[in-house]
Amino acid sequence: MGELDGKVAIVTGGASGIGAATVRQLAADGATVVSTDVQVDAGCAVAADAGATFRTHDVADDDAWRSVVDDTVTAHGRLDIVVNNAGMVGSSNIEDVAIEQWNRILDVNLTGVMLGCQHAVRAMRENPGGPSGSIINVASTTAFTAIPGDVAYVASKGAVRSLTRSVAVHCGQRGYAIRCNAVVPGATDTGIIEAASQRVPGIREHLATISPLGRMGTPSDLAAAIAFLASDRSAFVTGTDLLVDGGALAVHPGY
Repeated sequence: MGELDGKVAIVTGGASGIGAATVRQLAADGATVVSTDVQVDAGCAVAADAGATFRTHDVADDDAWRSVVDDTVTAHGRLDIVVNNAGMVGSSNIEDVAIEQWNRILDVNLTGVMLGCQHAVRAMRENPGGPSGSIINVASTTAFTAIPGDVAYVASKGAVRSLTRSVAVHCGQRGYAIRCNAVVPGATDTGIIEAASQRVPGIREHLATISPLGRMGTPSDLAAAIAFLASDRSAFVTGTDLLVDGGALAVHPGY
């Protein structure tokens, strides 16, 4: 018996990195998983490997969210877990960022998460047996210690933390057993890091030194934390940040 047997999950950004690892982890734990992404070929491959279902999905599109959630509930009768993982990075500081880049990053990283929370709550409150579920939003350590070279990404991830708490308090005060938490990855060895290493020699080695554990995180590290928040083991955990950064934020800057 898996820990998530009988639960139905939607994971955005499921074609690669943390999202792909989460699709595999939740499915291995027994959940029925709907994986979504704009990367169709990679998304289909991950879903097929994990035994999940794939849907093409732009998270910034309200109608697309409505379709994904409605179809999931129609097919499976309920919605228990939503992982708002889809996101994108930029490369501009406050002086250089173009409004088009700013808007697109905020659309995906913040509005996409808000829509995911909104449609999740609406579906989860109608679950058989009463309102219940777990929403997990993927933030970033840059929401705590900002980097100057990607102002839109940093702003979006800081806002995701605040959004998470607002959703959690709303659901709790309404009497819904719907929890909302954020996982906070540190430097994680995904395709984004691989691409960056082609442009910036030595960045992989540098990022490994940020954590006192002496390595970057892996997508599987994050997927394990997400699975915990998705499970009933975290039934009294809501409105919080779960740091999965290898202790990076615990280190004094001088050490």
